Amino acid sequence: MKKLLILFGGLVFLLIACGKDPLPSEGKSEGPSIQKIVVEKEKVEKGQPLPPEVKIKLKKDGKESYSWELTGSDVDQILKVNEKLKKQLGGEPSR
Repeated sequence: MKKLLILFGGLVFLLIACGKDPLPSEGKSEGPSIQKIVVEKEKVEKGQPLPPEVKIKLKKDGKESYSWELTGSDVDQILKVNEKLKKQLGGEPSR
């Protein structure tokens, strides 16, 4: 009977010891712990992107006037080049 009581007491002690959470650390808050994750972004060298390519066929007639044909993939860029040519050459482009 004495052995049974010691065995039972040991089991109770073992269950209590294994069932408890470990002691909380001093710096730990009671809420859920939030892990801090530091993400380093790669330094991407940002340079000016190359402007869309605009091809210009410039023509000069016998009357000292110029005409041109513009081709390219970006309409806005083509219009900018067209305005620039109008200002510099003072002519109307041929279509």
